[in-house]
Amino acid sequence: MTSEPVLIRDAADVDPAGSDPVELAPELLERIAVIRAAGLHTLASGRAVYGVNTGMGNLSKVRLTEDEQRVHQRNLLLGRAVGGPPWLPRDEARAVLLGRLKTFLTGDAAVSAELIQQLVALINSGDVPNIPAEGAGSAGEIIPLAHAFASLDPGPKEGIALLAGIPGASGRSALQSKRVHRLADHLSAVAAGAVAVVRANRHPFHPLAGRGDDVLAEELARLRELAGPESEPRSLQAPVSFRVAGHVIAQVRRALRHLDESVERAFSGVTDSPAYLDGEFVGTAGFHGIDLAAHCDQLTVALAHAAEVSAARLHRLLDPAVTGLPAQLARDPGPQAGLVAVHKRAVAQVHQLRRLALPTAIGTAETSNGQEDVQSFSWEAVGNLAEAIRLTRETTACELLAVRQAFALSERPVPPGLRGLLQAVDSVVPPIEADRPFGADLTRLLDDVL
Repeated sequence: MTSEPVLIRDAADVDPAGSDPVELAPELLERIAVIRAAGLHTLASGRAVYGVNTGMGNLSKVRLTEDEQRVHQRNLLLGRAVGGPPWLPRDEARAVLLGRLKTFLTGDAAVSAELIQQLVALINSGDVPNIPAEGAGSAGEIIPLAHAFASLDPGPKEGIALLAGIPGASGRSALQSKRVHRLADHLSAVAAGAVAVVRANRHPFHPLAGRGDDVLAEELARLRELAGPESEPRSLQAPVSFRVAGHVIAQVRRALRHLDESVERAFSGVTDSPAYLDGEFVGTAGFHGIDLAAHCDQLTVALAHAAEVSAARLHRLLDPAVTGLPAQLARDPGPQAGLVAVHKRAVAQVHQLRRLALPTAIGTAETSNGQEDVQSFSWEAVGNLAEAIRLTRETTACELLAVRQAFALSERPVPPGLRGLLQAVDSVVPPIEADRPFGADLTRLLDDVL
């Protein structure tokens, strides 16, 4: 069943992570038409406007004739569609389209209501374009955006408007942020399960241990609630990977908050260039995207560390000295290997994550004969973040499987705050009585639980 469209009255109503069809309010289209008419009047003065009546990049010194201008906006899209597979997943491609719509509705681009309606039709069609996931090595996102909007028919100034700014990185960041909010909650629950099942000392989660840090204090409270009432600890100190769970997940949530703020700035600020501001076209630098790139990188590093700590806890869960349970969480250690290979998979995922932690904006290169002499690579930064989310989810699934098996072997009661999660695990993963292809279990956890 097709869902009802979301009525858009201004740019703030557009959710780049949304999946419902959208519909523009008539008064919004009227406001866009007024801005468009004013912009066309300004263009009629004949003053040089970059990319409209001039060439692009190093060719901006070349003035275009009226005949050349008629085909120039379409050529801007054709000549920059140099990408190829792999293509973005459908939901990320949709986020790019919605990100472009959100920026257009501010009025900065001075595009027509007709072009915006073309864009809305594309969004609602469900037939998202092939947008290259890689290879955006330029100032801004002109290569992927040329692919995204190749089917649209731009008028004066509209070709360059479709290529301007960082709507792709902004929309994709909003989508990845939504995923990390869910992932962070699972990180907390799985860590709390590990703490509870090994009867780790709860001193590191004492309410006063979060003094001066509201994010940490909230995370410690969350772990205390999820792990349930404390029983007699097995030792004075649990391994570090258990004790630092609050600090590690708090950093994920802190970095996520910073990314959310960065996305808000990206969509509320001026990223079109040339932007129509106060009656004139102004060249801007909103395409640089360093704010988004830096905060995507920060969240990627936070997730990489969280996955490392998760994999370390998983290793400890296999150790009878820590858990008091059978070695490697096998029902019959020796004849059975238990979950030792599950930990090996987690180690491989952590190794991949480490390679994503290099700052994306470091290593700029000149293009366009020196006209574009630096880049922020924000498109690549959000791509790295998406991969970091995938790998962290997989590592979390590995630990979750071990936590469930540890509870089953210990026969310890599951804390009330974790019953829903572990019941969801039990609905897709049968009891582990012997060795089997645990990869299938992990896939079901990723598809149906996490």
